[in-house]
Amino acid sequence: MTTGLIPGGQPPDPRPTDSLPQQRREPDGHAAQHVENRSRSSVITARAAASFEPVGRSVASARSFVRDTLQGWGFADIVDDAVVLTSELVTNAVVHAGTSADVLCLRSDEGVRIEVADRYPEREIPLQGAAVNMGNPDREGGRGLQLCAALAGRWGVEYTPTHKTVWFRLDLPARTVGTRAAGPALPADLLPLADSRVRVAVVQVDRTGHISAWNEDAEELFGYPAEQVTGKPLTDLAAWPHTPGTSTGIAEALQLSRWEGSYGIRDAAGRVAPVYASHLRVRDTGGEPSTVCLLVRDHERAVLQTPLRVPASDTSSGSEGQSTDPFEVFIGSPAPDDLDGLLQRTVERARDMLDGDSAFLLLATDDETELEVRASTGLPSARQRFARVPVEAGTGRYGSARMPAVHDDLTAVSGAVPLLNGTGMRSVVTVPLKVEGRLTGSLGVAAEAPGRYSNEEALRLQFAADRIALAVESARLGELERLRRGSLSFLVEASDLLAGTLDRDQTLALMAQMTVPTLATWCAVYTIADQASEPYLSYVLHEDEELIDGIKSLLSKVPPPDPVPTPGARVWTAPAEVAHQAALRTSMRSLGLSGGPSHQITPGIGPTLATASAVGGETVVLPLVARNRVIGMLTLGKPTDEHFRQEILELAEDLSRRAALALDNARLYSERTAISQSLQRSLLPPELPTIEGVEVEVIYRAAGEGNEVGGDFYDVFPIRDGAYGFAIGDVCGTGPNAAAVTGLARHALRLLAREGLSGPTVLERLNSAILDEGARSRFLTLLYGEMRPQEDGSAELKVVCAGHPLPLRLRQDGTVEPAAEPQPLLGVIEDLELYEQTVTLDPGDVLLCVTDGVTERREGTRMLGDDGLADVLTTCTGLTAGAVAARIMRAVERFASDAPSDDMAILAMRVPGPHKD
Repeated sequence: MTTGLIPGGQPPDPRPTDSLPQQRREPDGHAAQHVENRSRSSVITARAAASFEPVGRSVASARSFVRDTLQGWGFADIVDDAVVLTSELVTNAVVHAGTSADVLCLRSDEGVRIEVADRYPEREIPLQGAAVNMGNPDREGGRGLQLCAALAGRWGVEYTPTHKTVWFRLDLPARTVGTRAAGPALPADLLPLADSRVRVAVVQVDRTGHISAWNEDAEELFGYPAEQVTGKPLTDLAAWPHTPGTSTGIAEALQLSRWEGSYGIRDAAGRVAPVYASHLRVRDTGGEPSTVCLLVRDHERAVLQTPLRVPASDTSSGSEGQSTDPFEVFIGSPAPDDLDGLLQRTVERARDMLDGDSAFLLLATDDETELEVRASTGLPSARQRFARVPVEAGTGRYGSARMPAVHDDLTAVSGAVPLLNGTGMRSVVTVPLKVEGRLTGSLGVAAEAPGRYSNEEALRLQFAADRIALAVESARLGELERLRRGSLSFLVEASDLLAGTLDRDQTLALMAQMTVPTLATWCAVYTIADQASEPYLSYVLHEDEELIDGIKSLLSKVPPPDPVPTPGARVWTAPAEVAHQAALRTSMRSLGLSGGPSHQITPGIGPTLATASAVGGETVVLPLVARNRVIGMLTLGKPTDEHFRQEILELAEDLSRRAALALDNARLYSERTAISQSLQRSLLPPELPTIEGVEVEVIYRAAGEGNEVGGDFYDVFPIRDGAYGFAIGDVCGTGPNAAAVTGLARHALRLLAREGLSGPTVLERLNSAILDEGARSRFLTLLYGEMRPQEDGSAELKVVCAGHPLPLRLRQDGTVEPAAEPQPLLGVIEDLELYEQTVTLDPGDVLLCVTDGVTERREGTRMLGDDGLADVLTTCTGLTAGAVAARIMRAVERFASDAPSDDMAILAMRVPGPHKD
């Protein structure tokens, strides 16, 4: 891949334009605005380009290039769309068209234009004036253009004699930054609520993300003194809402010139305090940038929240004397992508409009069977957020969320509104939100006193709900679209990562790291070895590493979830219950309520309570099903009183299917590797015999990743008193057939040699046995010999070299010569006439035997060869057998930079020289 980046100015068009007129395909309505006109409508402020080879991995590289480029330009809002489109277009180029791809990113003030060019222009050239047929979305080709039409503001296809270029433009969403606004005067009872003293935490963060200033209000709100947090990263304290595709990470938010929104801060007690924040990027007189963060409690967000711009038409209508509804004034005109802000303002205004103590708003799922809590005020919001309740809770009108309902006293109707159980609320009024007759949500207001509401309040609330329902549904659909786009990008990256490894432990780690903290606060992976095995806790991860051991210890005491193959997430309450009981027992012991001493706080109360809080929220289990078998469970959890939203669970289910297949592939690969390694060990001698008067050393290196059985083997074994056999051989090929011949050769050699047969006879009978294998036979090169140490300190060898690299003899004076002559290899012809040669090793001499993996070691066009091996052996005069073998192996490994492609075996035998005084 080659890249280039040119900030500022307008780059030259990289495509040739001198041969044929360009053909273009653009969406209807944009045909008059071509790419050449971009200099008149916007100024190109930066350019980044890269080229990618026609190989599969280039698609992932292109995605990373576009993601890094747009993140560096501060275009986080459109990164996911750009990555998805680039992935499809580069896939078309490098996979389907089979050519290299050129990716060009152009930045302007309005957005970004990305061009993907391949060198296959004749592919799908459109006819002039012909209608564009997008094709079937389920077919293999054409999805790139469909995605362009769905996601891009503008797109087109351009043709030249040598290139085809598909381009698309993504516009930046409009942001209201630094806008001054004024709201109307409101009665006191319509003003937003705040505490008697509003505390505004001022936190300054330097360019590296570390806290440099921390005021007194920050100490009061979060419990940390300034000296304790100064110098620490803000990310250590921030609990960021990780929802793919719907938010920017806090590290990116701190780099923006201005940012505003909600997140959480972990206080000194370990709880997450919801805050509303306003960030402003500033620089000091020396030019050093930093970010000033203003933080208030989330229910006091009106202190910092930027007022939304009211359309001019609303102002003019008000000036004409028409009454302005306070409900609409408070809600205003929310940004189309600010669903949470719209819902929160709605419940606050509904509570104030009916003078209630609390209010809540729930959104319906796609199938309208459940309602999900999305906003509340006056209730424990952390506990209620994303909790789900059924639409039809009982028989009759008041048991359905599809109709308005008024309850005078909830104590008389137990469970009528499950959301309010245990909150102290007595009376409640609820109304449905409907769009075109379809239930989209429910809005409710509650009070602590009974009998507060009547049908009149229900009509007022229903009137307000009818006016806000369409805006809520529009914002919800926008959020779902962004979430789905982000989910698609997330799954693409996850699939790439899971496909990149066949290591089981690494696959488990990747599964956990992809879910935490993007989908959950903590996760655990259970694996099942076989149908008769119990689930085993294999991996645990929490976004706070200090809590991992505590969660692991807790889960080890909880019976694992049942391995149910039914798809989808199911709730698992056991961890939260056990954690709550453990925390309660620890607290009672620390207070002396269990009969123990009360003067000393139990040392384990802190970790126990922290673990209980970490797993105290909703916990769900997703089965890991691969090849129609449950191979494990993926467990996801939230901290105390938090729930999963349905879209996150659907994304987790998609991830679990991919992860299950990757984990099963890793299991199968590990089993195959273990079998191959075990078989390889069985084909080699367990240990070498000790031969008096002769040093023997063997080095064996298997090539590859260990999942294939090699064909190289060696053996040294006693034949009878004073005689020893040695062999080194190489069977053609690898795998089971080669292993069968290897095992046959090694064991047959021992058996035949101990029958007292000569070396040629042993090899001739082995040749017949190999040929008897028929189609499974493999030819074999083999060096076999018998050795007898002599009384004068020498050793007599009788050697037969059947097609194998010749053994080399190193004398004390440094000369090297072959110790045998070449003869036919085994397993090819039936009638072999072999003979043996006698060699005498004098004291100090070395006999070196190797397989062809040593002599055929290559670096480009160079090969080590017999001569190169002899040159290395010449330098080994005076070394022990072990040192000779080690030096030969070191020289072979250093001969080439690449890993060896063939197995290598080295057998060195040396007769020690006389000792010198």
